[in-house]
Amino acid sequence: MGNIDCELPDECAYLTAMAFNMRGDRSKDEDAFQAARERMVARQIEGRGVRDPRVLRALRRVPRHRFVEAEDVAEAYEDHPLPIGEGQTISQPYIVGFMIEAMGLPDGARVLEIGTGLGYQAAVMAEAGFEVFTIEIRPDLADRASTILAATGYIGVNVRVGDGSYGWPEAAPFDGIIVAAAPDRLPEALIDQLGPRGTLIIPVGVGEQALWRYRRTPSGFQGEELFAVRFVPMK
Repeated sequence: MGNIDCELPDECAYLTAMAFNMRGDRSKDEDAFQAARERMVARQIEGRGVRDPRVLRALRRVPRHRFVEAEDVAEAYEDHPLPIGEGQTISQPYIVGFMIEAMGLPDGARVLEIGTGLGYQAAVMAEAGFEVFTIEIRPDLADRASTILAATGYIGVNVRVGDGSYGWPEAAPFDGIIVAAAPDRLPEALIDQLGPRGTLIIPVGVGEQALWRYRRTPSGFQGEELFAVRFVPMK
């Protein structure tokens, strides 16, 4: 177990207890988790330049500790990825906030997510006011994500099992596409499913990876490299 990011002794005790009893009665612990989320957003996300009020509000509301493994609950609000099984991870909170903001979408936008994991990023986007479609290639993770999303109130998120490199053609076009796994090259299907003036946020590369933002504009499809990242490979 890693260090617990807390200031009040009672809060530390709550988070430590929950790390050993993820499925227990959480009613007495929500204040401690809320305090941890507030600090997470202030220090790790807003403090590093994310400004979209919808994204910040969503990150303050979505219970990240529900989307991690029981043994990692005490680290749920620290700024690093965590394992979620099958060789996959939940992205660090800052990256989640940055990628969602980088799409620059209006309220009610339709977003396709590739790489559901256990559903945390999908929940944040739903909380931020987007219509979310999300694809996970691993059936067990997709099933768990659907269960957690329903249990936390995000019943409107559309979850599919499949190869994300093919996108979700029946639901296209999308205002935004956000990819949480790195292909070695940009999948053509995702480009095709991006709507007019849509934005695609995607890590690309094998070994060395970079996060890219692509936009469909009246003058064509344009891309810009944002910064170096490390994601699990797209499979």
